[in-house]
Amino acid sequence: MAAPILDQRDLDFLLYEVFDVESLTTRARYSEHNRETFDAAITIAKQVAEKYFLPIRAKADTHQPMFENGVVTMIPEIKIGLDAVVASGLASARADYDLGGMQLPEVVASCTDAWLTAAASTSLGYVSLTTANANLIDAYGSQAQKDKWVLPMREGRFAGTMAMSEPNAGSGLADLTSSAQLNDDGSYAIVGNKIWISGGDHELNDNIVHLVLARVKGAPIGIKGISLFIVPKFLVNDDGSLGDRNDVALAGLFHKMGGRGQTSTALNFGEKGGAIGYLVGDENKGLMYMFHMMNEARIMVGFSGAINALAGYQYSLDYAKERPQGRLPSCKDPLTPQVNIIEHADVKRMLLAQKAYAEGGFALCMFGAQLVDDIKTSDSAERRAYAGLLLDTLIPVIKTWPSEYGCKANSMAIQVMGGAGYVNEHPVEMFYRDNRLNPIHEGTTGIQSIDLLGRKVQIKAGAGYKAVLSEIDSSIKAAKGSERLNDFAFQLEQACEQLTTTTELLSAAMVERNIDLALSNSVKYLDMFGNIVIAWTWLKLGCVAEAGLANATHDQDRDFYKGKLQALQYFYRFELPEIYAWAALLSDLDDTCYTMQKEWF
Repeated sequence: MAAPILDQRDLDFLLYEVFDVESLTTRARYSEHNRETFDAAITIAKQVAEKYFLPIRAKADTHQPMFENGVVTMIPEIKIGLDAVVASGLASARADYDLGGMQLPEVVASCTDAWLTAAASTSLGYVSLTTANANLIDAYGSQAQKDKWVLPMREGRFAGTMAMSEPNAGSGLADLTSSAQLNDDGSYAIVGNKIWISGGDHELNDNIVHLVLARVKGAPIGIKGISLFIVPKFLVNDDGSLGDRNDVALAGLFHKMGGRGQTSTALNFGEKGGAIGYLVGDENKGLMYMFHMMNEARIMVGFSGAINALAGYQYSLDYAKERPQGRLPSCKDPLTPQVNIIEHADVKRMLLAQKAYAEGGFALCMFGAQLVDDIKTSDSAERRAYAGLLLDTLIPVIKTWPSEYGCKANSMAIQVMGGAGYVNEHPVEMFYRDNRLNPIHEGTTGIQSIDLLGRKVQIKAGAGYKAVLSEIDSSIKAAKGSERLNDFAFQLEQACEQLTTTTELLSAAMVERNIDLALSNSVKYLDMFGNIVIAWTWLKLGCVAEAGLANATHDQDRDFYKGKLQALQYFYRFELPEIYAWAALLSDLDDTCYTMQKEWF
């Protein structure tokens, strides 16, 4: 029997016990839904994942896209699978009914994505990027742009990308050089080079809609002078039919360590004079608009990190239950039967770590999805604003923590399986390779850490930071009423006090001393903040699990809830205490990295 892709029981726990998604049906947007429609959508996703993507997972990994005879080619099964996603309605799960969507809550749609991503890996990225692209144009584009570009993307006829990075301006967008010149007809001539563009060229759809950052002639220098343009692969006529090929050329196709089902490209815009582009919104506001898509993409990256971790955990857990090897140290009789490796304490440690990282990271991402739902549909304007504040503050953690710890989880999955984990007969090494990109793209861990400490924690007099601490405090108070959870609540309370002390010291140092020095160890601050947020997440899960355990009537349910509580215990005893070493280093304004000279390497 094949190892499960994901644990549906865990998804149900999050959906219906932790986040109570059925309560969303009282909101107007979701009033036609109920648990049955939510479950049906997730079941469809599971079926599509198992039928179309799971059988080709290894093939997509070993047969990377190629550039042949002027076009990008890939195994045909990817298009078959993606067409099935579109036909099932899952590609537009979040979209309005009148656009052919399912109008599902974000938190439910995330679970449909989980099944597809676990089976398809980054092949699903074509759909995810298209959705994010369409959402941006929907938010900031004109009605004519929505009609022309969004509807075909929702229908699966067009694909979408975001084109930001340039050869000499990857994360440093202030230095981008792509230019835009206004044409007589109101369009713009786009000239420039973009790199690392996921899904930048392929033959999976009739057209590809690129969202391109460029600088209009005479615009201010730096990030203030960046505008956003719709630049299609093919021009589109007024009647919706495809016109001429736009001046967009594939300059290179990268072959990658992982994520091989999705193309990564270098694109040249304007080799023949200028690619036709259409301004989104106002000039010089492009980066603000693009952050709408970037924030969606960063949440997707966090989900990808967590889901790859979950997939690796499920596979290595199944292997550990079935693989006999050795005997316990207390057994001295070589004639006794071998035990399955799950009986060995160190294997339990690695499985527990995977469980804590993967399930904790996924629950955090689900909380982010819940906040998206609140931003969109909460009846209270105050609640919508508050949810936006929380999400904005937590995005660096949602993006980074599941990415970094997802890789750690996948590494442990390989270790659990020993030599079998290292060979490509089993997918855990692929999960690791696929996951390794997630700490890099959509803002590296280092960039996210500077964003968190240097900006998110500071803006609006620390309002977002204080809101997060307030939410944590509410969970601590709730847990203190439990004999089982009280010690963990107290431990988290002390950790938050240490975070507050450290944050205040670093905030002062950025103003009064040297901002470069104060931010030089920002990654350790992100580690500290992230571990506290995950500890908080596990405390919330623990409160729900404890209640579930008290009411459980079947051994299977009791085992499930006990597993949650044991993973909580693991995180608090093995992972959370690390914050104090990081706090000491941060509080000392350690200059080891800051003062290192390039000549000394």
